[in-house]
Amino acid sequence: MDTKELLKKVRKIEIKTRRLSDNVFGGEYHSAFKGRGMMFSEVRQYQFGDDVRNIDWNVTARYNEPYVKVFEEERELTLMLMVDISGSEFFGTKHRFKNEIVTEIAATLAFSAMQNNDKTGIILFSDKIELFIPPKKGKSHVLRIIRELLEFKPESNKTDLTQALKFLSNVMKKKAIVFILSDFLDDNYRDTLKIAAKRHDITGIRVYDHAEHEIPNLGMVQMKDSETGEVLLVNTRSKKVRNHYFAYHREREDYFMESFSKSGAGRLSCRVDESYVKKLLGYFQMR
Repeated sequence: MDTKELLKKVRKIEIKTRRLSDNVFGGEYHSAFKGRGMMFSEVRQYQFGDDVRNIDWNVTARYNEPYVKVFEEERELTLMLMVDISGSEFFGTKHRFKNEIVTEIAATLAFSAMQNNDKTGIILFSDKIELFIPPKKGKSHVLRIIRELLEFKPESNKTDLTQALKFLSNVMKKKAIVFILSDFLDDNYRDTLKIAAKRHDITGIRVYDHAEHEIPNLGMVQMKDSETGEVLLVNTRSKKVRNHYFAYHREREDYFMESFSKSGAGRLSCRVDESYVKKLLGYFQMR
């Protein structure tokens, strides 16, 4: 992709997702996620009904009348996007690949965070950390994230969510709002997720294609595993083969749902031909 084409794509995504974040998600994002705690704001004279535990005794002694400390919620947050860029993300049968939807969702979240004056960072992962951009504020920073989502070429096609979660825990010592965008065709990440979810506010967004749940009867078909590169001749006439295919993806879906639920993390699933706008909005409002 040349520079001119890349900039055109970045601009197109910016216009679409910026409009969504400004008009639809801005207020919902702001209310859905709480700050890190309460921050001291000022002192004022004691009023009837104030909590006596908030009395500032030093100021009270100085003026010979009671004063209380006033606190406000610390609104500034850090948003971390963890994006799966393994080979299975470049799959789609309804005019769009999974990675295209993932890019739009990530951009929408990033602009929503920017509108809230929050920092945004990103981790691109396969079975290793492909790219880490530390959290930072500003439009130019968000546009850089979108450029990387569009043009970054991973070194590996495989997936290892456990390694990505361990990296998150190592680099993010303070609480962050974390969105993991993936098809979650992986397992054995539950324990690591539980540990990360104790520190961070984590949400998994599973993006999938309907064809991953049901393989049609097309006779003998040559298929390639997008993560391993293995090419196989598959007899799709066989009901046993189709059932095995369905069971594999259903197991991954169930593992995703159960793992995030037991870890106390948020989760939602979005098919490539569904409206991610409605899904995200419903999730924010539910929180």
